[in-house]
Amino acid sequence: MPDMLCSLVNIPPMGDLLDRLRADGITIRRANPWEISKVHRFIREHFTEGWVDETTVAFSHQPVTCYVAVHGEEIIGFADYECTRRNYFGPTGVNDAWRGKGIGKALLLAALHGLRGLGYTYAVIGDAGPVDFYSKVLGAIKIDIGDGRGIYTINEDPGLADLK
Repeated sequence: MPDMLCSLVNIPPMGDLLDRLRADGITIRRANPWEISKVHRFIREHFTEGWVDETTVAFSHQPVTCYVAVHGEEIIGFADYECTRRNYFGPTGVNDAWRGKGIGKALLLAALHGLRGLGYTYAVIGDAGPVDFYSKVLGAIKIDIGDGRGIYTINEDPGLADLK
């Protein structure tokens, strides 16, 4: 899957989307520090252990760089930023049973607003799965990274390369 680049200058508005989700009992909000175990359980159950590891970084930031979608007390989706590397969006995911309602889009936009709030003008979507979704919602473009998977293929600290 390719990495993608998107502009943070004109992030689509999300007010109507948030209102529609609230009418269905769904809230998009920043995760609280005391929810780390609950968020980790959700990710472990529905996605991968690697995403649990990346999300741990979100909870080391002040404020937390993880947004969650909740229905009542149940976490039904999440989106992280500034976890894999600085200025990266992801990982992100929505429980299969809740897809198709705009939750993923709302989480994406909330996280990108978080990145813009940190002063970034562009964001990287690493190892982007739904390329067409990111292109449609954000106008994101693929980054030509050759035959690799971007950051996920680096096994050596580039800062140490000069020390050899």
